[in-house]
Amino acid sequence: MEMLCGSVDRIVFRNDENGWTVMDLETEDSGVQKVVGELPMVAVGETLKLQGQWVEHATFGKQFRASMCERYLPTDTTAIYRYLSSGTLKGIGPSLAMKIVQTFGDGALTVIEKEPRRLAQISGISVKKAEEIGESFAAQFGLREVMLAFSQYGLTPSESVRCFKKWGMKTVETVRDNPYILCSGGIRIGFERADAIATELHCSPDDPRRVAAGLLYVLRHNTGNGHTCLPQSKLIPTAAAMLNVDADSVETQLYELERIFEVHRLPLERETLWFLPSMYRAEKYIAARLVTLASVAPMVKTDIDARITAVEKNNRIVYEDLQKSAILHAVERGTLILTGGPGTGKTTTLKGILALLESYGERVLVAAPTGRAAKRISELTGREAKTLHRLLEVQWTDNDELTFARHEKNPLDADAVVVDELSMVDVLLLESLLRAMPAGCRLIMVGDSDQLPAVGAGRVLGDLIESGLLPTVQLTQVFRQALESRIVENAHRIVRGEYPHIGHTDGDFFFLQRADMRAVSQTLADLCLRRLPDSYGYSLYDGLQVLCPGRKGELGTVEINRLLQKLANPPSPEKAELALEGRLLRQGDKVMHTRNNYDITWTKDDGEVGSGVFNGDIGILESIETGGQLLRVRYDDRVAVYDKDDAHDLEPAYAVTVHKSQGSEFDAVVIPVFHPQLPLCYRQLLYTAVTRAKKLIVLVGDVQTIHTMVDNHRKTLRYTGLPHMLAEGAFA
Repeated sequence: MEMLCGSVDRIVFRNDENGWTVMDLETEDSGVQKVVGELPMVAVGETLKLQGQWVEHATFGKQFRASMCERYLPTDTTAIYRYLSSGTLKGIGPSLAMKIVQTFGDGALTVIEKEPRRLAQISGISVKKAEEIGESFAAQFGLREVMLAFSQYGLTPSESVRCFKKWGMKTVETVRDNPYILCSGGIRIGFERADAIATELHCSPDDPRRVAAGLLYVLRHNTGNGHTCLPQSKLIPTAAAMLNVDADSVETQLYELERIFEVHRLPLERETLWFLPSMYRAEKYIAARLVTLASVAPMVKTDIDARITAVEKNNRIVYEDLQKSAILHAVERGTLILTGGPGTGKTTTLKGILALLESYGERVLVAAPTGRAAKRISELTGREAKTLHRLLEVQWTDNDELTFARHEKNPLDADAVVVDELSMVDVLLLESLLRAMPAGCRLIMVGDSDQLPAVGAGRVLGDLIESGLLPTVQLTQVFRQALESRIVENAHRIVRGEYPHIGHTDGDFFFLQRADMRAVSQTLADLCLRRLPDSYGYSLYDGLQVLCPGRKGELGTVEINRLLQKLANPPSPEKAELALEGRLLRQGDKVMHTRNNYDITWTKDDGEVGSGVFNGDIGILESIETGGQLLRVRYDDRVAVYDKDDAHDLEPAYAVTVHKSQGSEFDAVVIPVFHPQLPLCYRQLLYTAVTRAKKLIVLVGDVQTIHTMVDNHRKTLRYTGLPHMLAEGAFA
C-alpha cells in the first residue's frame, strides 16, 4: 500500500448510490493527481490522507485507487470558502459562502455544526434556511459517523452508504437495535455477517428477529442450489439446526413472515411448500402465462401442408412424422416444447419451423441462455440469435441490480420467440421473457430434458414436460447418418441406462483404462499435447476441450488447468503473469469468461467497436500490460479489453466443468472418469459431457466409474412449485 496526501481540488464524478468517486487531489510534492475509490463523503477543500495503489486504467491512464481514507475538514478561510462554495452543503453557493467566511472566519464550520441558527444574522439566510444548512452539515457528518462506526464490523463504504440512504441519521441506532435488519432488501449483507455483528452486540440467540432472518437465509441459500422453494418438513429442521433453537420457535416465525408477506406458502395434499416472494411470483406468473398461451391459439394459418412440402423441396429433405407434427404445432398453437437427444433432427425441425413462420411474414426472434449457445444456434439455423439477456436489453439499477428494458410496457417486436437450450433457463429469466412477450406472440422452446438443469433456480424444461399440459414433441428417431457415430449411439445408450460400448479401437468414441489418478492426468496431458494433435490435428487452442465432472480434487478443473497450463503455456520471461485469488493467468493462456459483463469493450478485426462478454465465452489471453492493470483477450474475431477488476471474471480454460460446457459443442472432448466425488457421479452429468463432442471423444479412467455413473439415475433433486401451479392454472 502507498500513501497519498493532499486537498480535494475537484470532484470529477460521483455515484451517489455506492459512493464511487473520481476526483483531482492537489498534492504538495507532485501537483494534481487523479484519485478513484469508494469515497462517498469527501468534498472540495478537505484534506485527505489516502492509502491505496497506483493503477493504469485502459481509458483514463494513471490513477491512485484509494482503499483507506482519513479526512480533515479545512481550517483556513481559503479552504473553508472552497469547501462551502463547492455545493457540498445544500443551500450554499459561492456568494453565500463568501458572506459566511467573512462573518465567521476560520470558525465558520464550528458555527454551522454547533450553532447553525447564528447563520441567520447574515443577510439572505432565514432561520429556517440556517437550520436546513445545519441539517445538511449534520448529514455529512452522520454518514462519516456511520462509516466510522460500521468499519469495526467490516462493512465497506458502499454498504455504509446504502444503510445511511435507508435509515439516515438513525442508521447506527437502528442497526445496533436490530443487526438483522442488514439482511433486508437493498442492503445486500448476508445473514452470517449480520449474525456475527449481533454476537458482538450481545444479542440473544433466540431473538425472534434472528430466527426470521435465519429462515430467509435458508430459503435464499437454497435458491443457489437450484430450489425455488422448500418443503416445510425440510425448512424448519434445517433452520432450527443452523440457529440452534427449537423447531416451535422457527415455525412461529415462519407464519409471522407469511403474515407480513416476506414468504409465501403453497399448501399441497401431502406437504406445504415455502417460497421467497420473487420465486413464488416467478413460478406463478410462468404457470398462468403458459397455460394461457397453450389454450389460446394464434391466428389460424392456411396452406400449411403445401408450405411444408415447399420447405422440404427447397431443402431436399422429407420430414418424418414427429418432425412434421412439431412444425404443425409451432404454427397452429401458442406454445411448443421440442425435445430430443443427439441425432434426432431437432435442428432440422427447428429450421423448418423458422422457414414456415417466416413464409407467413411473422417476425421471429431466436435466443439462447449463453453467448456460446446463441452463436451455435445462429450457425446451425442461419438466423441471428441473441442471448436472452441481450434480447431483453439488460440494464442495471443504481443499486447494481439486474433489470430489463423489455417488459409488459415495452414488449418485444415479435410474433414468435424461439428459445434454444431451454434446460439452461432458470425461472427468473423465463418470467422476464414471458413478461416481455406481446399478446398473441408464440413461444417455441427447444432443449434436451436429459441434460443438466440450469445453474439458477428452477427445473423449467423438466417441469414443463412432466406437467403434460403444454404441446410437447419428443423426437426419438435417430437418423441413419447420426447412427454412424458412436458418440450418438453411446449417448442414447447412457440415457436408456445401458453401458456405452467402449471396446472399439476405431471410430469417434474411445476409452483408455488407467489404474490411478496420476496415470489418468498424465494420459490426459499426453492426449492433449501430443497424441490428438499428431493424429487428428486438434489442439487445446483449436477444437479440443477437456471436460471435468467438477472443480475440486486431483482430476478437477483447478488441478488439471494447472497441469495443462504448465505444459501447454510454460512460464517465460517474455510472458507477463497475473495472480488472482488462487489462480494464475499467463499471457498466451486459454481462458474462459465466467459471468455476463455487458460493459467490457471489444474491437473486431474489421474495426467495429462494441461491448459485452458473456458467461462461458472462451478466448486467448493475448497480453497483460502495465503491471497487470490491463488485459487483452481475443474471442474469435474480436479483442476485449479488461482492467484488473474485470479480470476476476477470467480463469484458465484448458479444462472446464461439464456444467460450464452446457450450450457448447467442441470438435474433440477428453473427459477424466475416475472415482469422481459421489455427488458428481451420475448419469445426467455423463450424458451431458458426452453430447458436447461433435467429432471425437476420449474417456480416460476406470470402467467401474462409467458404470456407476450410468447406474445412478438420480436426477438433481430440485424443489419447485411450477408443476403444481401449472396444474392449478389448467383446471382453474
